[in-house]
Amino acid sequence: MPLINYLTTIRFDFGAVGALPDDIAALGLQNPLLVTDKGLVALGVAGRIAALMPKAAKTPVYDGTPSNPTEEATEEAAAVYKKFGCDGIVALGGGSPMDLAKAVAILVTHGGTLRDYVLILGGGPKITEKVAPVIAIPTTAGTGSEVGRGAVMSFRDGRKLTVISPHLIPKRAICDPELTIQLPPGLTAATGMDALTHGIECFISNVENPPAGAIALECARLAARSIETAYNTGTNRKARYDMMMASMMGAMAFQKGLGAVHALAHTLGGMKEVHLHHGTLNAVLLPAVLRFNADIRGELYARLAHEMGVPSGQTLDQFIEALNARIGMPKSLGEMGVKREWFARIAELSLEDHCTKTNAKTPTAADYHAILEAAY
Repeated sequence: MPLINYLTTIRFDFGAVGALPDDIAALGLQNPLLVTDKGLVALGVAGRIAALMPKAAKTPVYDGTPSNPTEEATEEAAAVYKKFGCDGIVALGGGSPMDLAKAVAILVTHGGTLRDYVLILGGGPKITEKVAPVIAIPTTAGTGSEVGRGAVMSFRDGRKLTVISPHLIPKRAICDPELTIQLPPGLTAATGMDALTHGIECFISNVENPPAGAIALECARLAARSIETAYNTGTNRKARYDMMMASMMGAMAFQKGLGAVHALAHTLGGMKEVHLHHGTLNAVLLPAVLRFNADIRGELYARLAHEMGVPSGQTLDQFIEALNARIGMPKSLGEMGVKREWFARIAELSLEDHCTKTNAKTPTAADYHAILEAAY
């Protein structure tokens, strides 16, 4: 089984989850909290993981993770952690349980409120090595949160903000593609487009970091060439392996920064008026943002097109639009329930998102409004 020591210690292979007891022992944990969601409990996946933990069936569990992790859910899970005297966290699920686990790891060791640790509010330096240890087990191939240093959270005021620190990278990551085999096609597509967007946005960001750029390019290559197979034939083991690898690599490339797609998706995902899936938002917004950045990223677009297998005569944004259609993504923000009257507020809030600073070129509120209109 490949053991990857890069950013953190990562087990990556079919069947890797069976080594969970070894990772728990390596961290010296006696009573970790299992953070997951009700869907994985109903499917029996959470029970399978709990059986590998020190207290087995008596493992403390928090399964109230919402599809977009919230400040309120973080506080609930932190209360469970303290009630049962836990000493670490095993996060099982997609990006939401993993991000929630990171936020809990801060609260139970640092005190205060989650807002105290938000990056754009100056909270990054307040996060120390005291964070509770987290073992992350992804069940989707999209966010790469198992190796990421941040957690995107929805706050009570409706804003979607990020806590970021190298100390938040999980101490262990267990990437077992077997856990994605039964992922429904729609969720395979939406999470897969999240991974693909990570690769593309990191590769074309305005930050100079060649090693991260190389990882981002390989992420984009793997995702673009595997997502359709995983969507159409979920049991294809190579496609599932490659998509999980792309997901992990996309988050490894975060050191280079994301861009306007994520700035807008974070803001839209935090709106209380409508529930919007992050990966789906990325898919719908990506073509318009690619067109916005195209005039200063032509050479990088050509490299992406070559690695991603874009047909001759098709532009990168056209390729993404065609791919979206083939894997059942919505055609527009309007189809997803977004209203035009929200655009001014979305544009202004997106300017404050940390991903705006690393976009290929600096957008204005008017630019964001135009991108939203183009994706509408």
